[in-house]
Amino acid sequence: MNMFCYQCEQTARGTGCTAHGVCGKDPETAALQDLLLHVAEGVSLYAHRARQLGAGHRAADLFVVEALFATVTNVDFDPERVAALIRQGATVRGDVRRVYEDACRRAGRQPVSAAAEAAIEPAADLDGMIRQGEAVTIQRRIDGLGNDVAGLQELITYGLKGMAAYVDHARVLGQEDDAVYAFLHEAMDFLAGNPADVDALVAMALKVGEVNLRAMELLDAANTGAYGHPEPTQVRVTPVAGKCILVSGHDLRDLDMLLEQTAGTGINVYTHGEMLPCLAYPGLKKHPHLVGNYGGAWQDQRREFDEFPGAILMTTNCIQKPKDSYKARIFTTGLVAWPGVDHIAAGADGRKDFTPVIEAARAAEGFPRDAEEKTITIGFARNAVMSVAGKVIDAVKAGQIRHFFLIGGCDGAKPGRNYYTELAQQVPADCVILTLACGKYRFNKLDFGDIGGIPRLLDCGQCNDAYSAIQIAVALAGAFGCGVNELPLSLVLSWYEQKAVCILLTLLHLGIRNMRLGPSLPAFVGPNVLQVLVKQFQLTPIGTPEADLKAMLGD
Repeated sequence: MNMFCYQCEQTARGTGCTAHGVCGKDPETAALQDLLLHVAEGVSLYAHRARQLGAGHRAADLFVVEALFATVTNVDFDPERVAALIRQGATVRGDVRRVYEDACRRAGRQPVSAAAEAAIEPAADLDGMIRQGEAVTIQRRIDGLGNDVAGLQELITYGLKGMAAYVDHARVLGQEDDAVYAFLHEAMDFLAGNPADVDALVAMALKVGEVNLRAMELLDAANTGAYGHPEPTQVRVTPVAGKCILVSGHDLRDLDMLLEQTAGTGINVYTHGEMLPCLAYPGLKKHPHLVGNYGGAWQDQRREFDEFPGAILMTTNCIQKPKDSYKARIFTTGLVAWPGVDHIAAGADGRKDFTPVIEAARAAEGFPRDAEEKTITIGFARNAVMSVAGKVIDAVKAGQIRHFFLIGGCDGAKPGRNYYTELAQQVPADCVILTLACGKYRFNKLDFGDIGGIPRLLDCGQCNDAYSAIQIAVALAGAFGCGVNELPLSLVLSWYEQKAVCILLTLLHLGIRNMRLGPSLPAFVGPNVLQVLVKQFQLTPIGTPEADLKAMLGD
């Protein structure tokens, strides 16, 4: 069977995966994910209309978020779990349809029937669902609508997927906004109608960026409300002797629960990948057995996990196909899953029992001795930076700081990403680098020094901490009495998956111009759409570090 997926930067040949996903997704799971999204559109079709009549539906809100998040790159590779979500969605769709019809009767209105595509009843068996998924693939819409229209539909879908990840993380820490759920249904209902008007599609994409800013704000409030504001922190990046657990992904609550359950056990806990910023939160770093960070970005995990002598917990996206050498000591939780890997489910109260992870850590060898201590400094989120804003502003006015560069985003394995290392190394000594997300692993262990006590490399945190970077830029613009686009600030972004897409849409919504994007442009953005983005926002692909630096500095 064939598949078609081009949602990530590493998609085959830069055009689309058609035989097997570069990420490890097989055609069967790809078809099931396509079907899951169509079921989610059907849920939103009714939920959106019900909301317009004053009738909300909590199960519909939560299901659509989970369906979108589960289909983000490197999240759910388990066909049985995807199939279970599809069945759940069909049940929720039936329930919310009845809520909508009841609301119509109360309002004296005639219910609108769902489009046939949104009313697919899942087959009884997995093979039947896979065949249904093959009937609603992206390729079918490309064939019917053309690359530009289908690509814009996918741009919206991918933005919604990234937003859903942030909404889910915020929800588990108690931060929600009904308006965000309402918009997710509105946008999914819009897609269910198979829209072809380019102007309407572009407008909806920018609306995704607008609402995603709110989603990132919710997550920022959730993380800082639960664990305090990140503060500049020296983090050990070499191991210490003892039994150990490595935590990867993005979810702070999962790490918190694991730290509580491992307290006093003698087991050390390390962060990995996008969990590195957790070591700057006061409520997390207070645990003495959270000893540091191990390894780098997600794409090196098969080697790093193989070498790590303990248990591994994957909390969200970024999982790769586990090697047999560590498959018995890696665990998934939340929406991330891989066939044959033990999954830690949450109880009705949201709590998780990580006993299997702890027992696997006890059974593993652990690190036999301390390695030579090496550290890096993290924790420069908006509060930390704004606490020294006066000093930064004075340094700019005095000519000590000439320019700011935000070099951040997703990392990946495809060639071309050494550009970001070379660019950071070539940034002049009188310039400051802001960074976030796992792309920073390309250069975050290099010594950039400081400018009058201000570190030249400021690690703002996870990908969602683009919210912090935005707030820093807005505050600086206010201090200088200019717009963000007039600041001595250049944005050079790396992207890999859908959370980067929604952040890009947020920046476009805010009117940020002259951004550079790489290492390659999204396959779903066709040349005609790219022309619009270049004309309206001066969005350009990266070139060479030397040429781009010269252009950004105006030399």
